[in-house]
Amino acid sequence: MYERNAPASRRSFLAAAGGATTVGLAGCLGGDGGPDELTVAHMPIYPDLQWYVMEGEGYFSAIDAEIDGQEFTDGPAIVQAFGGGEIDVAMFGVVPAMIVIDRDIPAQVTAANIREPMGIMAESSFHDTFEEQGADAFAAWEAEHGEPFRFGTFPQGSVPDVLLRYWLQEAGVDPESNDAVEIIEINGANAVWQAIANDEIDGTSIMEPVPTIAAEEDSSVTMLRTAADVLPGQPAAVTLMSDEVRDSPVAAQFLEQHVRATEFIGESPDATAAHVEAGIGMPADRARTALDSPLSNFITDPNEITDATQVFSEFAADNGQIDEQLSTEAIFDLSIYDSL
Repeated sequence: MYERNAPASRRSFLAAAGGATTVGLAGCLGGDGGPDELTVAHMPIYPDLQWYVMEGEGYFSAIDAEIDGQEFTDGPAIVQAFGGGEIDVAMFGVVPAMIVIDRDIPAQVTAANIREPMGIMAESSFHDTFEEQGADAFAAWEAEHGEPFRFGTFPQGSVPDVLLRYWLQEAGVDPESNDAVEIIEINGANAVWQAIANDEIDGTSIMEPVPTIAAEEDSSVTMLRTAADVLPGQPAAVTLMSDEVRDSPVAAQFLEQHVRATEFIGESPDATAAHVEAGIGMPADRARTALDSPLSNFITDPNEITDATQVFSEFAADNGQIDEQLSTEAIFDLSIYDSL
């Protein structure tokens, strides 16, 4: 049986804001020692698309537990709920997942939802200058415009922020000491798009559907680098499971349906776009276009993101989000997927 406790009026991804939805009790034990109910946290974002396909296609009926979906608008709220024992499974960013693990909450990542979903976007007039001058292009921009190049992305330590800082670092730019570069924290993809549309920022590190919206709205902010160019295998949203779930048969059952959803996304993009509209609130025609984006790399296999996750673990430790860099073995339980 599948039960959804999220509000009847679904929040639009492009307008998601505010606090988390109310969560219930998690992990009631079934007769076989496993949970007979799974409380699954998810976010109305593109990288959690498997959730909306599993929900919309009725895949939860194949799991020997009642699925109680809880929708959140930010990772920290999910971390708090996980720490309070209110969540069994969470589909959210890899950095907050590491924070859960670092706090000695018994949980590990069992699946990836997507890889390489971010893009570095910049004013089109900056592209050639960067290709020619590299790190010096930012000083050239400042000299021409009288102000630093302004990147706007999610708060420091988030997946888009880490990718941006990693790319700048690889390009030889330290945004903390280089006055020609400024990183502005913006909460939410809709706010990032509005900042682009209002000429408040010159570039961003962001996921779909913002690049698709920018292209359709003829924005001068266009794709400069994809995550595949910057950090192959870049992680983003993952599926984190409590130890209680991982040690039960429903863990493999959940991942089997996750795989079905991933395959459905690749094989049935038109139907998937309808699920995006119903679940996230993005118009189906625009969602369909975004599914053809080079950033729409939906996967389940966690082995595809383990190497690049270490970059994020190092950044999270440097930022003080976790006490020390976590090993691949500490972050991931690969055995469940590998057993499918």
